[in-house]
Amino acid sequence: MNYEISKGTLAIVPNGEETSLVYEDENRYYIKEKPFKIMEESCKYFGSSYDGRKESAKSILGAEYKVPIIVEDSENIVLFPTTSPRSSECAWISLRNIKSIEKIDAGTTKIVFNNDKNVIIPISYRSIENQISRASRLELIMNRRKIKK
Repeated sequence: MNYEISKGTLAIVPNGEETSLVYEDENRYYIKEKPFKIMEESCKYFGSSYDGRKESAKSILGAEYKVPIIVEDSENIVLFPTTSPRSSECAWISLRNIKSIEKIDAGTTKIVFNNDKNVIIPISYRSIENQISRASRLELIMNRRKIKK
């Protein structure tokens, strides 16, 4: 099954070596692709390459690592990585669907989505806060550029 990221995508979490668990509004899917591959294919599906979107985000934010990616710009579909994007531990989280985050312990955070579903990620609360801030800044800058046109 090929999977394209959509407005309903909440998170893409690694599940073993070659499989991802994709959380959507009311569904969960096991996809036989790594999260990074799903990101690459979704960027292509929406008309750009992952590397192109990454370079753009790096340029806009002045950041070098763990940059958020605008997968689809007309719908403001922005996902951010929880670790180095090519790491087998990296999950991708949809910015638009986050309701809140809760610290579980020093290295674990619960992300609660708008539909009250949640996912627990092995990343510090502070790191998630930083990633949300970075992704929000990218989205804001891009939205301002659209308005100026």
